[in-house]
Order: sequence, then C-alpha cells, then structure tokens
Amino acid sequence: MSDDTIRLVTLGRILRRRWRLLVFLAMVGALVGYGTSVVFPPRYTASASVLLPGQWEERELLTQVDIATSSTVVDRAAAELGWTDVSGAELRERVTAEAADGNIIKISGTADTPGRAQRLADQVAQRFVAFAARIAGGSTDSEAATGPEALRKKVEETNRRITDLANAADPGRTVESVQARTALEKLRTSLEEAMTRLDEADPATDKAGMVVMGPAARPTGEAPPTRMQLIVAGALLFFLLAVIGHLVAARMDRRLRTEPEIAAALGSALLGTVDVPDDRRVHRPEDGGPWARIRRLLGIDTRWDTPTPPDSVDEADRRVRYRRMCSRLRQQLPATRRLLAVVPDGDEIARRAAEQLVAEAETDPSSSSSSRGYPMLRVVEASVDRPTVPDRDTESGALVVLSAGRWTAEELAGIAEACADGGHGVVGVVVAGPVRDRPSRSAGRPAGKATPALAVRGGSTGGSA
Repeated sequence: MSDDTIRLVTLGRILRRRWRLLVFLAMVGALVGYGTSVVFPPRYTASASVLLPGQWEERELLTQVDIATSSTVVDRAAAELGWTDVSGAELRERVTAEAADGNIIKISGTADTPGRAQRLADQVAQRFVAFAARIAGGSTDSEAATGPEALRKKVEETNRRITDLANAADPGRTVESVQARTALEKLRTSLEEAMTRLDEADPATDKAGMVVMGPAARPTGEAPPTRMQLIVAGALLFFLLAVIGHLVAARMDRRLRTEPEIAAALGSALLGTVDVPDDRRVHRPEDGGPWARIRRLLGIDTRWDTPTPPDSVDEADRRVRYRRMCSRLRQQLPATRRLLAVVPDGDEIARRAAEQLVAEAETDPSSSSSSRGYPMLRVVEASVDRPTVPDRDTESGALVVLSAGRWTAEELAGIAEACADGGHGVVGVVVAGPVRDRPSRSAGRPAGKATPALAVRGGSTGGSA
C-alpha cells in the first residue's frame, strides 16, 4: 500500500470497512460545528445602494468604495448611531462596500440583530453621500457656499449691473454712448462664455448629486456562516480528515506484504504459503472490556487495508497441497527431526496455521516405516516488542510462521535475532493467508468431524506446493 497509487478501490474499501467510524466522526464534527455556532452568535447583513450619476471610470469607482469604508465615514456613522457596546474599530470591520454594475456602490453592514444591521447600512450610506458631496463641492453648508455657487451668484449680479448701466446710458444719441453700450454687451457675453466654460470644466456638475436608492431591506436570515452551515461544514471536515488520515496511515505503513520481502527480513528461504479458512470471530478479542466493545462497535477491531480473502479450493485439495508442502520441508531438511514453529504474538492466522502444521506432522503416514518422516514441530509464540525464544534443547532449528502485511522488517529482524540468541537457526519461512472457505465434505465424512486443513498456494519462491 505504501508504494501504490491511491485508487478508487482504496477509497471504496475505506468506506465499506470503516463506515461506522466515519459516521461517528462525522457526528462528532457536527457537534463541534454546533458548539461553534453557540459560541459565536448569529450575524445579520443589510445592504444599501448608492447611485453615482454621470460617467465614472473603474478606478474612480474603486476610489469611492474606499471612501465609503473609510474611517471618516464610518466614524461619523457611529457617532450618529451612538452604540456604546461597539467600538469604532469593530464597526469598521462590519462595514463593507463594493462597486456594482450601473455606477452603484453597494454598502453592507453586519450586526447582531436585523434592525441594527439595517440602521448601520442606512447610516453609512447617508454619511458617505454627504461626505462625497462635500468633497465634490455640492454641499449646502455655509463654508461651501463661497465656492462655485457663490461665483455664479456674483456673475448674475454683475449681469444685472451691466443691464442697469446700459439702460442708463444715452440711447444712441452720441457716439460715446453707442461705444459704451457696445462695450457693456461684449463684457456680458464674455462673462456668459466664461461661466459656460467653468461649468463644462467643473467635474462636480456631472459627478455630484449621489443618491441613496431607498433604505436598506431588513434581513430575514442569518449571514453566512449560518448554524446549519457550521454543522454541515464540521461533519464534512471531520469525515474528510478521517479519510485522509486512513490514506496517510496506509501510505506511511512499512509492514511487509510480499513473501520475498518477508523472507529477506528474516534472512531465510521461503518454504511456501499456506491458506487458513477465515473465521472473523477468531480475530475479535474475547475481552469484554469497554474499549473492546467500542472497537467492535466502530468496526476498528479488524484491519481495513487488507484485500478481501480469495475463495479457497475444497478441503480435499487443501489437504493434498498441504502434504506436498510438508514433503518439501522434509526434503529440504533431511537431518532435522525437531523444530520450533515460531509465531509472532497476536498473529491469529499464523498461530492457526502453525497448529495445523503440528497436527499434520503428527499424522505423517511414513513415520512408522523405514522412510524418513516429517520433522516434529512445537509451537512457540514470540512477542515482537521483546522477542524471546526458548534455548536449544531437543529442537535444532526454528520455522517462522506468520501472515503477510502485519509486521515490519525491524520486527521480523528482532524475531530472527531472538532465534539466533536461543541457538536456533531460521530454517525456513511459511507465510499464512486467510481464504474464504467453501465447505466440501468427502464421501462418508461426518460434517461434525471435518478436519480443518491448510493449502499451499502457488507462486512462492520456494516452488509450488
């Protein structure tokens, strides 16, 4: 698994074998999301739109957006609202603005109640319009009255004065009076042209007059993230983290899964592989403690990353192939009569395989004849944490029996060293694998007395059984 590409079949295996754990973690994530929604109260958002008449470039609109959320505008809105429980800095974080299509600035305010959110958006929009009008010169304040509007009034007053002077002059009786009236008319025309050019050059004439397009609508729902969104996000987050955790654990797994790697870690030859009918009840601990019950309830008492056991042949074929593997062991070790069958502690499949090896060796039909019989085996379990093997006595070697995908190279090397410390050389390795049993009874064999058997699976480096 550690060197394989993650495929859909891997995800499917996680969902199929760990669905109880995934559902449990999703429920925990949903509770965490609910708790988060309780800690952080709901928020409501209201929006007010401000229309900017005239022609505006994009950069100018962005400038107006910055002005709408500036501290000057928001602080004036805060002063008008008079909220003592919210500071100016916090209020600035609750106000946002964006430029929409059609020269519209959308100002949004967020508060803990719908009414306060509506008032905040309306007040900021009004303060923004007033501040922009003052900048553009369109304000009606007494300080701004000395600007272009005051100049226009001065021009109108001058035009009236010119008219009065023209009427007071002698209406064309002398050359001097005609020249004076002509000069006054030229002066009037020059003033009107100057005011026209001033109006055309004044940017405030087409960009002033911002209008708030009605009050902000009272929000009817919470602003995201809502409570339901937090609950769903928490459940989804925990679910994804659980799946990713399984994938990361599988990627970092260093347990050996192939027969050549196992034999190399033990420093011995692979004699073959044997099949053990899979009985899942055997793998589950008999301990009735609370932790064991929780593991069974969540479905984590069995591994998820092992492939589905293949279908086994019938019992008769398994026994034939098993006897052939025992014959190979006898031919490879002609001088060995007694061996230790070393099994890693906790490897239930390997322990059952070793017991079957012992039972088959004891029923060797050639042991009473002149031919050489099978080596006699004694099962010994060795802890992988601190492996210990009995000292050499009547046994003259060790046969290691284990299942694939459960032990790392370091753990197997420790078992090999323990065998060497006890004076036993590792004479061979037998790898046991679970299979799905398909019962097939021989003729005349009672169902209750059927003997479990092992089979040697082909494809081992030590020759097919």
